[in-house]
Amino acid sequence: MSRTRSERMRCGLIGAGIGTSLSPALHEAEGRSQGLELTYELFDTADAHGLRSLLDEAERAGFAGVNITHPFKQRVIEFVDDLSPQARAIGAVNTVVFRDGRRQGHNTDAYGFTAAYESEMSGNVVQLGAGGAGAATAFALRGMKNIEHITVIDPDRSRREKLISGRGIEAAGPDELAEKIGTADGLVNATPVGMKEHPGMPLAPELLHRGLWVVDIVYMPVETPLLRAARDRGLRTSGGTAMCAYQAAAAFELLTGRSPDTARMLRHLDAVLAHKGAPHAPVATHGTDH
Repeated sequence: MSRTRSERMRCGLIGAGIGTSLSPALHEAEGRSQGLELTYELFDTADAHGLRSLLDEAERAGFAGVNITHPFKQRVIEFVDDLSPQARAIGAVNTVVFRDGRRQGHNTDAYGFTAAYESEMSGNVVQLGAGGAGAATAFALRGMKNIEHITVIDPDRSRREKLISGRGIEAAGPDELAEKIGTADGLVNATPVGMKEHPGMPLAPELLHRGLWVVDIVYMPVETPLLRAARDRGLRTSGGTAMCAYQAAAAFELLTGRSPDTARMLRHLDAVLAHKGAPHAPVATHGTDH
């Protein structure tokens, strides 16, 4: 879908505890580089009952669409008209596009996760979390050639069993965590634990054994308690910043109809993090361009 260089565009993000989100900076900077007058607004709420009204409000205001984050990626499905094949397969939506009077639900998280981390992952993996983000990361892990086995651990039995249905993934409860991680090669944190609004670690640090690689998809703070504990033990780690940039690039294309310069978005993310004084490894070396 082509757009004129002078066009104004409004986009946004709906979620809880998103005040530190880097999405506005990423999308607005890429918009400027594309010649778009793009504004990206935050709708910070934990009220699930208000989700539909926020979507209505954004659509009436002429937004091109909105991104969706924790805790609404699964709940939002009932408020969209169409689902992309991947969003339907994952069972979660992180991008809603308003087009031709219809709401189209997409998922760019799986792409972002794969682009950021596939080259770093192998063996048997324990994933923590079976929510909206966890559904996407489990879907992505299942498609990675070097992943041999996936165990998803979540305290909500119905949620974890729904996630693994027909997917060849093992489900387990928190009481099995020590056993499962003891024989794992890698750990993926797909829970919100580690965010400012959900402080702490998703597992006891003593479970982080030698040889384990650790990926935490939380990107703010850049160094979560989990990553810090893993690095203190000499483990190989990756934070969520690269995934953030790749999924944002894919969402930018859906929202604007323009192909993003993903390498530029990665560089911009590096610059934003450096400005904030956040300790991190440069994310521009991860993955491939979208």
